[in-house]
Amino acid sequence: MRTRDPEAKKKQLFEAALAEFAAFGLAGARVDRLAERAGISPGLVYSFYKGKAELYDALFEDIVELTVSSVPIDADHLPEYAGALHDIGTQHPDVVRFLAWYYLERGQGAQHASVAAAMAEKVSAIRDAQERGTVTGELSAERILALVLTLANMWQQAGEDVPALVPAASRREVVVQAVAKLVDP
Repeated sequence: MRTRDPEAKKKQLFEAALAEFAAFGLAGARVDRLAERAGISPGLVYSFYKGKAELYDALFEDIVELTVSSVPIDADHLPEYAGALHDIGTQHPDVVRFLAWYYLERGQGAQHASVAAAMAEKVSAIRDAQERGTVTGELSAERILALVLTLANMWQQAGEDVPALVPAASRREVVVQAVAKLVDP
């Protein structure tokens, strides 16, 4: 006799949704194809979410939460933090593609409480590090965070021409060195 495990089904659904949305975005994704990837019925998708748009947003929130928890900021060691973010992006290209689709389809200005809270926490940590003298005060904490996040993800966001300038084995080192120069007091 099979036992029902809604959490396991939801995990399967999120994994399939990530693959589907990373490949096709919200507009091109299909619930039947997504359900097939997950090994569940399309009806079960609708038992969890009203539709693919709600699932899309739930997946975004899950990725934000997972990223914040798996790569916590250490403002006294921003170069290593940037390196860890780079590693996550390299290890999970589907997440990077999903986020690119998400911002294209939902817009950069999409407001999410989880993102706002995570950013506020990071800015506060950088400000504290600036007050302790471990991070430069020449730039605002907000600008430093923006630059650290951009540098950490620059290889995943660029077209083929930019990554071709630096061998893949050296890219993390470039990120870490650039952030070190940026934040050095």
